[in-house]
Amino acid sequence: MQALDARADLLRHQRASLPELAEIATLQASRTDLDNRARDARITVDDLTVEQEKVDADVEAVKTRRRRDRDRMDQGLVTNPKDLERMGHELESLERRISSLEDEELEVMARLEDAQRDLDELVARVTEADHRLAELAAARDERLAVIDAELTSLEAERAPAVEGLPADLLALYGRLREQKGGIGAAELRQRRCTGCQLGIDNAEIAVIRAAPADDVIRCEECQRILVRTAESGL
Repeated sequence: MQALDARADLLRHQRASLPELAEIATLQASRTDLDNRARDARITVDDLTVEQEKVDADVEAVKTRRRRDRDRMDQGLVTNPKDLERMGHELESLERRISSLEDEELEVMARLEDAQRDLDELVARVTEADHRLAELAAARDERLAVIDAELTSLEAERAPAVEGLPADLLALYGRLREQKGGIGAAELRQRRCTGCQLGIDNAEIAVIRAAPADDVIRCEECQRILVRTAESGL
């Protein structure tokens, strides 16, 4: 039973320390960061899109006004010299305004292109992380299935060994295993505890020899349950 429990402990340790688990945790943290950055980048793209639409609308509005004034002048609808002079100055002002707005439009477009490129890169990295997480999850699940199957097999193999044992003895054995690095019982071999590897003096050997076979004997040094066999030297 001791060997079965030791194997089960090893499997549980392997189960808790699968390399995929650490990589999944690291990648999930990285993906969360990427997702947050992508969210911020998406907000920037949306804001710049609105800004570009506003600048586009402003450019179009000024161009419409310029076109209207030119049409009035070309059609001879304005004949007063002062009005013509005023409209000429206004057209010059509109040209400067259009030039300024178009420069602003180009600047916003460049910023929007950069922001969209950053967003596309982040989205691609999130997608890549998702693919890798799916691969790791599949590998993890495959390993866990193998380990869990062996643990189930060990439990089935262990069942006959513990059948009929008193509940208090099993509880004691379980507590000792937790306290003693997984070894709750040790064979008494040639008057030596194989748990702590210390010899047992003659007086204690005499007590052990006289004890009934169903008595629970424990090592005085390490407190492990001593298992008596033909090799115990009694």
